[in-house]
Amino acid sequence: MLKSKICEMLGIRYPVFQGGMAWIADGKLAAAVSQGGGLGIIAAGNAPGQYVREQIRLAREETENPIGVNIMLLSPYADEVAQVAAEEKVQVVTTGAGNPSKYMETWLGAGIKVIPVVASVAMARLMTRCGAAALIAEGGESGGHVGELTTMVLVPQVCDATSLPVIAAGGIADGRGAAAAFLLGAQGVQMGTRFLSARECSIHPVYKEKILKATDLCTMVTGKRLGHPVRSLRTRFAREYSKAEYGGMPDEELEALATGALRLAVQEGSEEKGCFLSGQIAAMVKKEQPAAEIVKEVAEEAEAVLREALQWVK
Repeated sequence: MLKSKICEMLGIRYPVFQGGMAWIADGKLAAAVSQGGGLGIIAAGNAPGQYVREQIRLAREETENPIGVNIMLLSPYADEVAQVAAEEKVQVVTTGAGNPSKYMETWLGAGIKVIPVVASVAMARLMTRCGAAALIAEGGESGGHVGELTTMVLVPQVCDATSLPVIAAGGIADGRGAAAAFLLGAQGVQMGTRFLSARECSIHPVYKEKILKATDLCTMVTGKRLGHPVRSLRTRFAREYSKAEYGGMPDEELEALATGALRLAVQEGSEEKGCFLSGQIAAMVKKEQPAAEIVKEVAEEAEAVLREALQWVK
């Protein structure tokens, strides 16, 4: 069986994380992933603390296995959600879009394993010094907020820069990608886009259909001008936003244009006003299946690929 230090550290069967996708990764999806042996992660996104508390408790009704919460540090509710995570004593907190240093003492005091998402070696070193349990090295192939470096470039550099276990993210949707991540030095993988096809994922049917019908050139990045680039499907909204971004629209209006766009995609499937976050790997997501099946399938595929890799050593 494919196992690593991250499995022992967190008490999970497979070294597979489900990404913390805002307004998508709720308690139901997280519980299904955790029950299947991976680490399910509830996304706080821009939601208030009470919503996150409800989702944590919902997940715990469905599974006794470890669960995590992802906290987007740019959220106006970040302080509130950070406290909820500590009070509920979730097993893992992952973070994104910022530096979680000011919360580390509280989380560590609550016995929480903190696993920040990092997009650079400098942030990896800082989080190592701050007491993180592991790191998620996420390349720019991923959906949502992205950095400059690709997964294949970022992961080995982060592995070289820290003694902590590293989870690779970005551009991984099957066992081949997971096996490649392990060969780069990672001890686990995180997938977001692949779990959009999970039966327990409650996104609008239009969103799910777009993922299942995606092609290799289906995504684009917008938001660079504002300093927080985001990868999404190449929809009417994304193209119009890109035109506005480079057409001289004031920053305030550009920010307003994107406000609520993800929720409109997730809840209403709106192609005109919705932002359908997706990684570049979407074209490899071909079928809807239970989350637990996805976790097991990826782990078993990765194990087979790693065994076959010995053929190259003479």
